Amino acid sequence: MTAPLEGFTVAVTADRRRGELAALLERRGARVVSAPAITILPLADDAALHAATADLVDNPPDLVVCTTGIGFRGWLEAAEGWGLPLLPVLGRARLIARGPKARGAIRAAGLVDWWHAESECCEEVREHLLAQGIAGLRIAVQLHGEPQEAFVAALRAAGAEVVLLPVYRWELPEDTAPVRRLVDMVLAGQVDAVTFTSAPAVAAVLQVAGSDAPGVLAAFGGRGAGAPGGPGGDGWPAVLAACVGPVTAGLLHAAGAPTLLPDRARLGSLVRAVTDELPRRARRLTVGGGTLELRGHAVLLDGEPHPLAPAPMSVLRVLAAHPGRVVSRTELLAALPRGMDGHAVEMAVARLRGGLGSARYVQTVIKRGYRLRVE
Repeated sequence: MTAPLEGFTVAVTADRRRGELAALLERRGARVVSAPAITILPLADDAALHAATADLVDNPPDLVVCTTGIGFRGWLEAAEGWGLPLLPVLGRARLIARGPKARGAIRAAGLVDWWHAESECCEEVREHLLAQGIAGLRIAVQLHGEPQEAFVAALRAAGAEVVLLPVYRWELPEDTAPVRRLVDMVLAGQVDAVTFTSAPAVAAVLQVAGSDAPGVLAAFGGRGAGAPGGPGGDGWPAVLAACVGPVTAGLLHAAGAPTLLPDRARLGSLVRAVTDELPRRARRLTVGGGTLELRGHAVLLDGEPHPLAPAPMSVLRVLAAHPGRVVSRTELLAALPRGMDGHAVEMAVARLRGGLGSARYVQTVIKRGYRLRVE
């Protein structure tokens, strides 16, 4: 039986837990491209966090907003290593959890959360705090890789004193070459889905893309990346941007790019959503007496996978976009990398027939071009 993601290429941009996410995808048959877009600064070396923690110990807060489970646990461990008595201070404060993972970390530390947001969004936390009235309160806010300027500004405008806790901060990895290669793959339509598990990873990919960022967003949106035969072009579906949750997807949504969101903000749910969605995007045709299904880098012929190189796959996508119609060499050449001549089309068609194991699927129409033998 063919694995559900057989023939599809899925990129992983996560740093933490990228091995786990890649294994889940590969287990379902995907070809995985690893391009960690961010790295986390070590907490123990973070002077800003040390100073903010020491300030809270000397001047205890009334409220503490915990945004991530891993960040909260790391903060407690760092404070213990610094010899700062943070746990008793937190025990006397009202703890707000942005979602179940933060809530679980609070309870695992032997503390009690006062309230938690079901949506895992800072907007829900903000509305709750403003409704409660926070004027004159000292509130510590755990950041999660982003400055949260709007959230903090709203609390301060309501009269609260806000202490920022940079519990972990993101930066680009030392080697950004894998991310740059991923950008090129997205632009060329050589990847079917890109998974994001944090908002900073989305921002990092677009930062590395630089002047190509609009093309990346267009590829995610299915409007084409500005190149003939690119994502969103004839027979070439948009690249799926799969985000673990609405916070992660925020930057893409703001840019008008659609995203796939799982029903729960968990890695397993993200993988299930990708596994359900990608096969639905495959094009299926009856060609030459067999069932042909186009996937990312492979074709399923009567359920059997046939991997194809990019050039023959590009030719097949254009032919499949016009089933039964004769497609000229000029049209097919436009789908191939620039700089190739008419002979490249003949070579790509020959390799396509070889990859499919038979010449009966693609018919040569003398002096006109090629067509799929669609029934």
